[in-house]
Amino acid sequence: MLNIISKFFDPNEKELKRLKSSVENINSLEVKVKKLKDSQFPEETALLKHRLTEGETVDDLLPYAFALVRQAAVRSIEERHYDVQLMAAVTLHRGAVAEQKTGEGKTLSAIPALYLNALTGKGAHLVTVNDYLARRDSGWMGPIFHMLGLKTASIIHDQSFIYDPQYHDKSASDWRLRNLRPVTRKEAYMADVTYGINSEFGFDYLRDNMVSEASQMVQRGFHYAIVDEVDSVLIDEARTPHIISAPDTEPTKKYYDYARMVDKLISEKDYVVDEKLHTAHLTEEGIGKIEKIMGVDNLYEKDFAVVHHLEAGLKARTLFRRDKEYVVKDDTVVIVDEFTGRLLPGRRFSEGIHQAIEAKEGVPIQQESKTLATVSLQNYFRMYQKLAGMTGTAATEAEEFHKIYSLDVVVIPTNKTMIRQDLPDLVYKTVRAKFNAVAEAIKELNEKGQPVLVGTTSIEKNELLSELLTRRGITHELLNAKNHVSEAAIIQNAGKKGAVTVATNMAGRGVDIILGGTPPDKYQEGEYDSKKEYEQLKKEWQKNHDEVVSLGGLSVLGTERHESRRIDNQLRGRSGRQGDPGISRFFIALDDDIMRLFGGDQVAKLMTIFKLPEDVPLEHNMVTKAIQQAQVKVEGFHFDSRKHLVEYDDVLNKQREIIYSLRCKIVAGENLKDMILEKIKLQVENTVLMYSAEG
Repeated sequence: MLNIISKFFDPNEKELKRLKSSVENINSLEVKVKKLKDSQFPEETALLKHRLTEGETVDDLLPYAFALVRQAAVRSIEERHYDVQLMAAVTLHRGAVAEQKTGEGKTLSAIPALYLNALTGKGAHLVTVNDYLARRDSGWMGPIFHMLGLKTASIIHDQSFIYDPQYHDKSASDWRLRNLRPVTRKEAYMADVTYGINSEFGFDYLRDNMVSEASQMVQRGFHYAIVDEVDSVLIDEARTPHIISAPDTEPTKKYYDYARMVDKLISEKDYVVDEKLHTAHLTEEGIGKIEKIMGVDNLYEKDFAVVHHLEAGLKARTLFRRDKEYVVKDDTVVIVDEFTGRLLPGRRFSEGIHQAIEAKEGVPIQQESKTLATVSLQNYFRMYQKLAGMTGTAATEAEEFHKIYSLDVVVIPTNKTMIRQDLPDLVYKTVRAKFNAVAEAIKELNEKGQPVLVGTTSIEKNELLSELLTRRGITHELLNAKNHVSEAAIIQNAGKKGAVTVATNMAGRGVDIILGGTPPDKYQEGEYDSKKEYEQLKKEWQKNHDEVVSLGGLSVLGTERHESRRIDNQLRGRSGRQGDPGISRFFIALDDDIMRLFGGDQVAKLMTIFKLPEDVPLEHNMVTKAIQQAQVKVEGFHFDSRKHLVEYDDVLNKQREIIYSLRCKIVAGENLKDMILEKIKLQVENTVLMYSAEG
């Protein structure tokens, strides 16, 4: 009864009712669009554009436009939108975040909304998280837009492409990339729909505001954007601004000197570290010791830059750990993304931290940079007239999406019922006992052939578990930032019978683990020796898939709770795709970071009360509740941090808008004479006013 009442008052349920009504309208037009000839689809697009010029709105066009897209997808790539995908598309058109579970087809869901908003002629953007997805999705979805008479392009780090069915790149290993013809940046932005990575959209905006001639600009405004993996881009990456910089000329030897000074300091006596707040600072004794080493009376009077560099060195030593926050590769310090586990080459910690880490590790130090132009991700994406997003995990961050971006979150139902079992957490006294228990659980699952995906929070722990499995004779694949080049092949096989994959957060997002392994691509001329070979491969895959289903599907084991519930949900979401069976469970230790810093006291008391030995876990609802409370506490802390960053950047953003607006007018040569005369008049008036007041 309570469930029925809560559903009645649930705003998400009310929104789903409205979406179902929209989908019914779209479905009612399917018979009509099925009668169209292929050659008529571009003509229908032209008619829809004409209706906009006659005063109708894009909302008026939605049912027929979406029905057209669905039929175009069937004819061009043999894919038909499910009703739930159309519900997601309507959500995206309305400027909200659509939460769709893994395997529900976000790529296809975005197409109707992109098409409808591109009809205005102002361009529509699809923002992805990496170069490969930008190219793959524009090439994969390109035939749909082409059939409808629209152009599709993609922008990546140093290249731009447009979908062209007449162009064939025989060197492309992925068939979805073969019709992508290289074009200029400006041409890519002039396409009706442009795919690209978030950093390139931001950097192109900054570069456009550094040009000396209007013809050098490539972007054409901010009309409509869908951000894929929106929680990653707008929340996880929110504290990382886009920066265009130039190298500074200061010498780098000083960083080694500061590192040697910091090495002489004693923890708790000379400095204090607060892991919760991620801060480290010198005590009075520590300041005195540094002053003695440097031969100065007052450290703070000498040069405040010295204090800044010492604190950076202290943070590098105490808060930034090798193989967790960063790796050292080819004598270079490379950041590891805390949310995805991937390497971020080219990115650098700011405020001298990166140089301090380089000094700590004894590798060549790169010079600090001077910022020439910068914009935060929050303020870049808030420039769009209409913004939308899609991801598998957004509900836990609904408050932040609403307060900072004015985006509501709509949880879209799955096409098939989710039957994955999410088992209660198991809590152990120590990390050692926990990892031994994980290894034994893997052994048990592996003996019956059930595929296992294990999530670890760092490269160090990833390699520790690998060692434990090797000792037990369990064949497994290791996936972390150090061997990311093998990622595609490892993930391709992670759903096969007997597969054991030990991965960092890399496997938590943007990957689709299919039971029985990845099926053969749809039949393409030249891909296979014959149609018969393709059918045989498909038959073998179906057999393997059915066998893994009978074994219980993919088992996902987490070795630690992340600070964010969303990251845990992403890991869980690798299992149970499209109605498949599966299980998930987290193994936790009292000395895990999140328990140690935010929530272990309550659980530790319970373990003491029950007098449990080290290798026996505690499994209780109170435990799960305590852990969730700890995560909510950390999420709130990080939300406040990002909120303050937005508030600070909003001040800079006002200044940036005024300066960039003025600069654009000057570069475009708009009424320069009038502008100069107005400035002269204003200056004269201010000067007269100032001196007459003195008189």
